[in-house]
Amino acid sequence: MAHDSKTWRCGKYELSFDRPRIMGVLNVTPDSFSDGGEHFDEDAAIAYGLEMLDAGADIIDVGGESTRPGFTPVNPDEEARRVLPVVRALAKEGAVVSIDTRHVAVAKAAVRCGASIVNDVTGFTDPKMVEFVKTSTCGVIVMHAGEIAEPKRTHATVQLDTSAAAFVAEKAREAAAEAAREVEKPARKRRGRLLGEPKLEQKHEAKLPGGVVQPALDFGAPAVEPEPAAAEEAASAAPATGNAAAPASAAAAPEPEPAPNDRLAAMMRRSARREEAYVPTSQLRRFTLPDSAPVMRRVMGFLSDQARALMHAGVSRDRICIDPGPGFGKSANEDIIIQRETAKMASLGYPLMCAVSRKRFVGAVSGVTDAKERDAATFGVCLGAILAGANIVRVHDVAGFAQFLNGFWSVAKPQPRRAFVAVGSNLGHRCDNIRAARDLIAEIPMTCVSNCSKIYESEPAYEEKQDAFANAVIEVKTELAPLVLLDELMKIEVELGRDRSGKAKPNGPRTIDLDLLWMDGEIHGGKKLRLPHPLIGERDFVLVPLEDLMHDPARFFRYNGVEVKEPEERVGHIVGELGRM
Repeated sequence: MAHDSKTWRCGKYELSFDRPRIMGVLNVTPDSFSDGGEHFDEDAAIAYGLEMLDAGADIIDVGGESTRPGFTPVNPDEEARRVLPVVRALAKEGAVVSIDTRHVAVAKAAVRCGASIVNDVTGFTDPKMVEFVKTSTCGVIVMHAGEIAEPKRTHATVQLDTSAAAFVAEKAREAAAEAAREVEKPARKRRGRLLGEPKLEQKHEAKLPGGVVQPALDFGAPAVEPEPAAAEEAASAAPATGNAAAPASAAAAPEPEPAPNDRLAAMMRRSARREEAYVPTSQLRRFTLPDSAPVMRRVMGFLSDQARALMHAGVSRDRICIDPGPGFGKSANEDIIIQRETAKMASLGYPLMCAVSRKRFVGAVSGVTDAKERDAATFGVCLGAILAGANIVRVHDVAGFAQFLNGFWSVAKPQPRRAFVAVGSNLGHRCDNIRAARDLIAEIPMTCVSNCSKIYESEPAYEEKQDAFANAVIEVKTELAPLVLLDELMKIEVELGRDRSGKAKPNGPRTIDLDLLWMDGEIHGGKKLRLPHPLIGERDFVLVPLEDLMHDPARFFRYNGVEVKEPEERVGHIVGELGRM
């Protein structure tokens, strides 16, 4: 697994992969296959985006055009009208926002509104999109939906172990080509017969790879002359790689020219037609899935080529993420093959996304017809991808998957991380309240207190008409996810008598106040939790205690992207001791 070996730079954010990251899907469309347009309204979309952040999403992927099979293209102006207010509102709340678009005008506007990632479903095959991301600092997601044109060469950048499979496929191609030639010949009567064959009706024979002849079995049906469509069917079995072209005599209908605004649909159709001469299971051994080499060569070759093209254009490698695009121009069998080969795609060295949520092949393997009911099956496929090296999981049910992942990760991947918790009190016995909070924090599951600052007194910061506060900072080691740890801290506040009802003033007197300030490798936005805490830089009553735990906290937080104001002198006097646990 390569979770801790990769980071992803997305504008002002840097995402680490010490644990898998959750991307929440936010479709601002009236015709999405997965949610039926539930969040088409602007206010509903913003509320749902914030809800996903508070449920555990690390990234929100906002899309204004459905790319389901048979989708209706949306012009850039309409798409921008749908997504820009949502992007702006979520970015204002500190969210890492991805814009899911294939239009460069929409991508530009979204980045100006605060989006940090451009998720291009056409894999940055548009030179204008490449030119834009080259001049920005946003992260990019290269997705495979199919190549724009027929490849002029086979992708030689990906080496796969296909020795046996390649031999079988080559024999199948030879057999298919020979069958096509036989069909094209003028029909003529056979003058001989096989040894031992009764002189009855003419029988058709099938030739297997290696020259073995398999006589057709007669069940009493009359002989049927070959249909003209057989030539087309045989020709379609040949691979569409290199400079190989279909025979001129094959009766294939010319491909209709796609409309200018239907470029993605044309790509998906073209990709889906690239059938790779799979060997019929009845002729050789029985396989449940076709050979993996052709589809993986196509997908991995495209992703590696496009990523390399972006780097040649000037996009740094640590800004690039790849997505094999399950469901886009691929059969269910091919999607399953791609998921089984996740480790090979992860070996390319880029952050890897698993975007299988509620897809058709998930329904095929789980037997669930309704897309909205496929979340449990989605979680299973995602877990397999995570174990094989996937770094980002794109899902619709963020709350459910966050619970699923937290439960699995806590048992399977022990990963203690450092965090800082600010503690304050100005009601009752202030120092005793802080000590009680420290003791209760030490009892949180999978969490221990590693260090404590002294207790300092400070004047109230926001509501001045109240008593002075006693403040401290507690350093902890925890294996809990940030939102789970926050929930535990809020339980401690209630236990120690803090009033969180609507009657209490937001910045008024309180028995205890616990704020999660910072955690190793964590960036988060939303209403419930912001990491790093956005007000660290203006709070002397936090920075002064932090000086007991680290050298130059102002510099530390600036390095982590937090703006820290520098007063001429930080003031605080000690009123108590917490000591080490």
